[in-house]
Amino acid sequence: MTKDEELLLFGRSPYAGRLHDFCLMIEGDRETAEELAPQCLHALLSMAGETGFGGNLWHDFLARLLVSSENSYSLSAELRGAPEGTVGDYALHDMMIFRGWFALDLHGLAEKCGLPELELIEDYLPDAGAGRVYSARVRKQIEALAREMADCDNAQSMLDALASFYAHYGVGALGLHKAFRLHITDGRPVIRPVTKIADVRFDDLIGYADAKETLIRNTEAFLAGAPANNCLLYGDAGTGKSSSIKALANTYYDRGLRIIEIYRHEFRYLHDVIGEIKHRNYRFLLYMDDLSFEEFETEYKYLKAVIEGGLEKKPDNVLIYATSNRRHLVRESFADKQKLTDDDVHRSDTVQEKLSLFDRFGVSIYFGAPTPAEYREIVTALAKREGVTMPAEELLLEANRWELKHAGYSGRTARQLIDDILGRTQLSQP
Repeated sequence: MTKDEELLLFGRSPYAGRLHDFCLMIEGDRETAEELAPQCLHALLSMAGETGFGGNLWHDFLARLLVSSENSYSLSAELRGAPEGTVGDYALHDMMIFRGWFALDLHGLAEKCGLPELELIEDYLPDAGAGRVYSARVRKQIEALAREMADCDNAQSMLDALASFYAHYGVGALGLHKAFRLHITDGRPVIRPVTKIADVRFDDLIGYADAKETLIRNTEAFLAGAPANNCLLYGDAGTGKSSSIKALANTYYDRGLRIIEIYRHEFRYLHDVIGEIKHRNYRFLLYMDDLSFEEFETEYKYLKAVIEGGLEKKPDNVLIYATSNRRHLVRESFADKQKLTDDDVHRSDTVQEKLSLFDRFGVSIYFGAPTPAEYREIVTALAKREGVTMPAEELLLEANRWELKHAGYSGRTARQLIDDILGRTQLSQP
């Protein structure tokens, strides 16, 4: 990147490092271009394999850099629309540079580099199985932005298109993905996207109408900025608690819902996570799956501190959703009860502290195991949805046999049965 082409805002994108080599190839002499061309082409092809991008890979690369750059302009555009004033002037300066890059003559550059294969990136056809960084939906959004910006007549139009993208989809990982996990790197929490999430919808969860209605009502109130409660989904295993959380992510992503999964041993970082997300233009669910604590574990105190709040009020854009197989999240032992008769009567406070975590969730939703009749209804509905043609009597007989050998009546048991039938059917076909 030459001095005259110094990016003032967008140069700190996580993908801007590679841009320097591209600029040297474009602006340098023939010898430099020939030296850098193979590694630059390799970088574009590697990006295509990671992301599944197609079309003009050079334009896709530039668009990816722009949608990943969290800076004063992009973050303001995400929250309030395109900012005016000096920061807008700086952004327009950068966009004038990008306009030149979008207009790059790849044919001429290929001749300069002595690498005719470089032209193939203008109309790249991706492998059908490529792409693990973005979901198919996000990938298409970035590709569409790349095409739109390439067709713009001037830098201002390009900036307007980019600002519109920020307003609709956000910027950076939090804007482009619907679900995340917490990773601890060098003692610090890092929020990383989950790029593959099961496409579960509420219609896929058979039964539990009241439970789903309560969960949806509370979540929609949260998304609308109305008062909403932390939510606990508890009950028998395999009844759809975790699937309901996935359904929330898939249903409300377009309305700004983001879900961050946090494991029990990471609760000490809850305040750090909240500090990172509280000023973003999304609604975050901090999701804790299979939440429970043994009597010797104390991580629940970090969770209580976040729910109850300290000097700093919990942000309006953050709620805690958890699932558990038991109502009492902290196991109470007979030893705890015995302590009530000891000379230290204040030990009873410890027992109450452990048992009070459940009460910190304003909404609690019970998912009970289905009755035998409900189990058969779930099996029948799943079989119809998946195209299983087995006669009804034979199917229900299979369902009863399967339930006896497995974990009892549940939606998970029914799903496993249907998968087994589908697998056997496919193997038997010539």
